[in-house]
Amino acid sequence: MERYFRILEGAPARHTLLKSVGVPDGFRSLDDEGLWRLHDRKILEYREINKRYASYKKPPERKSVSLLDVKEELAARIMRRCQFCEIRCGANRYERHGACGVDATSHYYSEFLHFGEEPELVPSHTIFFEGCTFACAYCQNWTIATEIRGRVVEPERMARVIEMRRLEGSKNVNFVGGDPTPHLHTILEIIGQVGSNIPMVWNSNMYITPESMKLLEGAIDVYLGDFRYGNDEHAKRYSSGKNYWAVTTRAFLDAKAQADVLVRQLVLPGHVECCTKPIVEWCARNLGRDVRFNLMFQYFPEYRASMFPEINRTLTREEALRAMEIAKDAGLTNLV
Repeated sequence: MERYFRILEGAPARHTLLKSVGVPDGFRSLDDEGLWRLHDRKILEYREINKRYASYKKPPERKSVSLLDVKEELAARIMRRCQFCEIRCGANRYERHGACGVDATSHYYSEFLHFGEEPELVPSHTIFFEGCTFACAYCQNWTIATEIRGRVVEPERMARVIEMRRLEGSKNVNFVGGDPTPHLHTILEIIGQVGSNIPMVWNSNMYITPESMKLLEGAIDVYLGDFRYGNDEHAKRYSSGKNYWAVTTRAFLDAKAQADVLVRQLVLPGHVECCTKPIVEWCARNLGRDVRFNLMFQYFPEYRASMFPEINRTLTREEALRAMEIAKDAGLTNLV
């Protein structure tokens, strides 16, 4: 989280640097392949600027047309045959909703200064988007994840709200849900409208495609990733997620290459050895023993958990202690 703390002290947020990478005015006339080539060429320029300005407190000049505009256009085009998450439903979300339940219009349930997140994040300006790419049987926020009835997100207005919350003391903007992935297009537009140098947090289940991760590079400063299952079988059983392990581990590796990473692991009853253990060990090997890691013990059998007797209970003290033991044995040194 070193870079995140530098941003809080005045170093440029990544989206500030992204907005300094200029592109030709007529980029929207390019076909999809040409637009991706432009993106991939310009992202190399962004990476160099990102290295150079990591500790500076005066950001480079913002361009009138930037790489962020290219990302917004690419996201808008992907919406015609949606590939934001690894369900890859292919819905034209300008005409109907995708598997996530979300069409082209983003809705949010609430936004406020959240004091219940990890210590380094609070107070966090948390925006709860509706809809989700998972269908967790025990979802704690199932109304947000399954019911699209909140306020419509207007990017320009939301950017003004972000500036207001900044004045009230927010340390970051925390995009969550549900899950933020179905709203990638809207979130990029919001970030494009934000004028202040505030860190952006992607608070997600990380069931996301490489294409979406490419679009997020430079827009996000912290990936707050939920790593839930240690195998595909349980991901499919409880959350309807296919190929979970390969998808999620790839996304975490992409996140590490782009920004700071904070991992959350909700310990499920009866799943310490088969889920918590492989997740902890993989993170120690691949994200580093000093990765910020939050073992979470607040599981409660909410929503449809009663349909699965093995998780229709809270954790035992012994399970929580065993999870902590596993983390210690793996050598994790930065536990929340």
